[in-house]
Amino acid sequence: MSTSFDSGTAALLAAQQKADALFREVVDSGLIRAGVSESELSERIHEIAQRRFDLKRHWHKRVVRSGPNTVLTYYDDPPDRVISDDDTVYLDFGPVFDHWEADYGRTYVVGNDPDKHRLVADIEAAFRAGKAHFESTPALTAGALFDYVVALAGKAGWEFGNTSAGHLVGHFPHETAPGKDTRFSIRHGNAQDLREPDARGRRRHWILEIHFVDRARGFGGFFEELLTT
Repeated sequence: MSTSFDSGTAALLAAQQKADALFREVVDSGLIRAGVSESELSERIHEIAQRRFDLKRHWHKRVVRSGPNTVLTYYDDPPDRVISDDDTVYLDFGPVFDHWEADYGRTYVVGNDPDKHRLVADIEAAFRAGKAHFESTPALTAGALFDYVVALAGKAGWEFGNTSAGHLVGHFPHETAPGKDTRFSIRHGNAQDLREPDARGRRRHWILEIHFVDRARGFGGFFEELLTT
């Protein structure tokens, strides 16, 4: 697929690269471990972001979920929990770098549970498949992309954990629809063309979110980043 590469695209990709570097530093620091609470981990990550990347703000709340909390969505507000052995832990952060939004999510496994490690592999594979589908389908709608990634969850033996699979991102604050319009959300039945430009004729940029869960065993995983290349 041929796409224009403008300054907005470059800025968003640069913001995402910083978010990726932040997450890698968190992993290398050994912070994601049993005995650390979700709130403590969130604060430590924020401290690293401030110190190493001069982060001033996040455009959405910082989300750290572990164990049974990983089946919940961004909009839920569970009690703080201490990470335990064999948990999945997912991070969903929206840092703003140089006035451009990143939205980055990853899942990690504390322990050696093979099903949980398979889940982490499956959500990344589903993201890559969803992105490839977006790149190869010029007239793709938000609803069709949602249905596509939900089907991937079932094929892999998981349940899709949310009623949406992504949204717009951009220069802070990004474009929003009036009222409670869900036009800029990747969800079932949404006929929004993902390649329709904004009101100024500029390219829109979308985040794809993959959330697979095993409700019976009480764990899930989350993976998100830009569809933009």
